[in-house]
Amino acid sequence: MTTIQEELLPGTRRALLHRIAVAQSEGRSPSLVAAVVRDGRTVWHGARTSVDGHAPDENVQYRIGSITKTFTAVLVLRLRDEGLLDLGDRLEKHVPGTGAGEATIAELLAHTSGLAAESPAPWWERSPGSLRPELADVLGDDPFLHPIGRRFHYSNPGYTLLGALVEQLRGASWEEVLRREVLEPLGLNRTSAQPSAPHAGGWAVHPWADVLLPEPAEDLGRMAPAGQLWSTTGDLARFAVFLAQGDDRVLNAETVREMRMPAAPAEAADVADGVTYGLGLQIQHRDGRQLIGHSGSLPGFLANLTISVADDVAAVALANCTSGPLLAAVGADLVRIVAEAEPRIPEPWRPLTDVDASVLELAGQWYWGTYAFALRLTGDGGVSLEPLSGNGRRSRFRANGDGTWTGLEGYYAGELLRAVRRPDGSVSHLDLGSFVFTRQPYDENAEVPGGVDPEGWRGIR
Repeated sequence: MTTIQEELLPGTRRALLHRIAVAQSEGRSPSLVAAVVRDGRTVWHGARTSVDGHAPDENVQYRIGSITKTFTAVLVLRLRDEGLLDLGDRLEKHVPGTGAGEATIAELLAHTSGLAAESPAPWWERSPGSLRPELADVLGDDPFLHPIGRRFHYSNPGYTLLGALVEQLRGASWEEVLRREVLEPLGLNRTSAQPSAPHAGGWAVHPWADVLLPEPAEDLGRMAPAGQLWSTTGDLARFAVFLAQGDDRVLNAETVREMRMPAAPAEAADVADGVTYGLGLQIQHRDGRQLIGHSGSLPGFLANLTISVADDVAAVALANCTSGPLLAAVGADLVRIVAEAEPRIPEPWRPLTDVDASVLELAGQWYWGTYAFALRLTGDGGVSLEPLSGNGRRSRFRANGDGTWTGLEGYYAGELLRAVRRPDGSVSHLDLGSFVFTRQPYDENAEVPGGVDPEGWRGIR
C-alpha cells in the first residue's frame, strides 16, 4: 500500500501525529501505530516508539484480539447470504450437542445469547488453547448466565461457537475458510492466525515503574475465532473500506450495512454512553457522529478500528502493551480530527437521468392526519418521507419495481408504501403500513379511516 500523506493538510497531519504521540507517551506503550482512511484509501500513517530508529510502518503485525470477531461475523453472514443458514436458526440445527444450542445465530453474533463472557479457568488469553480442545472445554458445565435473548452480555465463547459453525458448514478449519473467503479476496496479505515477521512483541508495562515484562503469545486453539488474528494498519485500513462499502467478492453493501445496524438491547449504562452492538460490530455515538468498528485486546496488545461512514473517514490504532492508551478514544479522535478539519466534499448535484411520471406526481406535501410530510424522489430510484416540522418519523424507501416501496430505516423499516388510485387513475392517498397520507389534512375526498365530519373544518364561536 502506498501511503499518501500529501492529501491531508499539514495542520491536519500534525494534529493526528500529536494525538498518537500523547497516547503513546501518556499510555506508556512501547509503540503505537495508526492510520487514517478517506475516500477508500489510506491518507495518513503515523507511529511513535520507545526505540529510536525503529518506528513500525503499515506492514508490521500486531495482535488485534477481538477485532477477530468481526472477521468471524463476516464468514457467518456469507453463509446466510448463500442460503446455508438463517440468522433465526438455533445453533443446534447446524452444530448439535454443544449444550448451548438453544441460542440463535443472530443472538450469538450480537452477544445476546446469555452465555458467559469467558471460558472456564485458566485464563484463556494467557494459556495454551490445547487446554480446551473441545467445545465442552470452552463452554464449561453451565454455559448460560442469563436468559437467552434478553440482554447484551459480551461472550467470547459465543464466537467460538460461531467459528465451529463455519467449520461445520464449510468442512474446513476456521483459519482456512477465513483465508480463502475473506483475506485473499480483500488483499489482506499481512493478516494471519500466526505472527509473521515483521511483527511487534507484546509487553506488559509495570503500573508504577517504567519497566517491561514480555507477554506470552499463546495459540488460542478453539477460541481462535474470538481473538486469534494478527494484522497491520495497512490491512485493517483495507478492511475498514470493506466494512463501509462492501465488496461483492465477500459481502455486498446491503449485508455490511446490516452488520452495522444495532442488534442488541443496550444496558442502562450503555444507553447513557451511546454504545450498542450490531452483528459483529460495536456501535457508538460520539462527538455527534455514529461510529462503527471494534476494539481488541490480548495480553501484550491493544487494537482499535473506528469508522464514520457518513464522514467517509476511518482510523486504525494498534499498540503493543497489555494496558495503557485508550485506543477506542484515540480512534474516535483521529476520525474527528479529519472529519472536522477537512469535511467531506459532497458529490455535485445532478438531475435524474429518467423519471416515471406516475412517481413524480407523488412528490410534494402529504398529511398523516394533521402532521405535514414531504415525499421526495431520491437519486437511487427510491423515495424519502420526512416531516416538514423537522421532528417525527422519517425514512428512505426502496423501490420494489411494482409501484410500491419498502421502508429502509426507523419506524417504517420493512413497511410497505403504495399509492392508492381511484378508478380514473388519480391518486386518492398513500397507504403506509395502514396509515393514510392525504394531500390535505383529513381530505374528505380520500379514504380516511373513521371518515371526515361532513361539516368540515370550523372555528369556535
